[in-house]
Amino acid sequence: MPHAVDATEKPLAPEVLVIAHRGASALLPEHTLAAYARAIADGADFIEPDLVMTRDGVMVSRHENEIGGTTDVASHPEFAARRTTRRIDGHELTGWFTEDFTLAELKTLRARERLPELRGTRHDGRFPIATLDEIIDLAAVEAAARGRTIGLIPEIKHGTYFRGLGLPMEDALLAALAAHAYTRSAPVEIQSFEVANLRYLRGRLGREAHSNIRLLQLLDAPEQQPYDVVAGGGRLTYAQMMTPAGLRATAGYADAIGPQLRQIIPLTPDGRLGTPGRLVRDAHAAGLLVQPYTFRPENAFLPPSLWRGSDPGTRNPEGSMAEIRAYLDAGIDAFFTDDPAIGRKILHR
Repeated sequence: MPHAVDATEKPLAPEVLVIAHRGASALLPEHTLAAYARAIADGADFIEPDLVMTRDGVMVSRHENEIGGTTDVASHPEFAARRTTRRIDGHELTGWFTEDFTLAELKTLRARERLPELRGTRHDGRFPIATLDEIIDLAAVEAAARGRTIGLIPEIKHGTYFRGLGLPMEDALLAALAAHAYTRSAPVEIQSFEVANLRYLRGRLGREAHSNIRLLQLLDAPEQQPYDVVAGGGRLTYAQMMTPAGLRATAGYADAIGPQLRQIIPLTPDGRLGTPGRLVRDAHAAGLLVQPYTFRPENAFLPPSLWRGSDPGTRNPEGSMAEIRAYLDAGIDAFFTDDPAIGRKILHR
């Protein structure tokens, strides 16, 4: 368990921000324009597109390049022969992969709920796959209509894998951001679980104080490694990256870290939120913002002590707000949530 510190830490950020995790994904199928629009309407400061590549080099928003679970591709007989097995970041996966489809082909598919057992299927089949360009255009239109800035926080998924296919995303992402007037000035934060691509982006972007683009180093389970480190035969683990020395090294290229929730506040053996460890304080000491993931409003994702009833699928806004409040007290600077309306409500309180 992390070494305990005082329960209250002040954020570095002047204002704690709500990040719509894949859109308002507790309410609508993730990574669709409808989910992003709902998130904006519900008060999100940032919307998050996870980016993968098509065969013809277009960035589209999917949590993974395997789309069998989040689209209706399996019901399209014309694509049956494209079901295959690939090794992605060291793991074998069987299904359909975006890099085997052109954008035009992907546009014939419709999104499905990723967690149907918890969130139902009533919106399945309604929404197409969205491109990064479409998401930027949506943010620009909504920002103008609402009179407030809406940030984008794109994540480069499987950067080493796509680079190996000849479909690198880093320069393509910078070019896309530069091609839109909106993202030349609106706040943008580029995320990755890998390290080398963020270092590369820092080299491209420099450290201009006026830049609208920041970099977020995502952190996975402590015992795991960034895949680019694995591919290069390195030994760096996420646990090492979360030490004071590791955080200082991360601050050399990134502006923020994105840890898992329980890396900040562990659960006690009886299922309650424990005492915050040192991660937020140590990150702030290194000059890094802390933006953890992911608050979700269903019992299944909450500490057992905050459940309402015994059904894992029960929607529990009060429990989610109590959980978020504990993390705000721990000094976080922003947070990812599947339900931005809940995040906005607790911040208004």
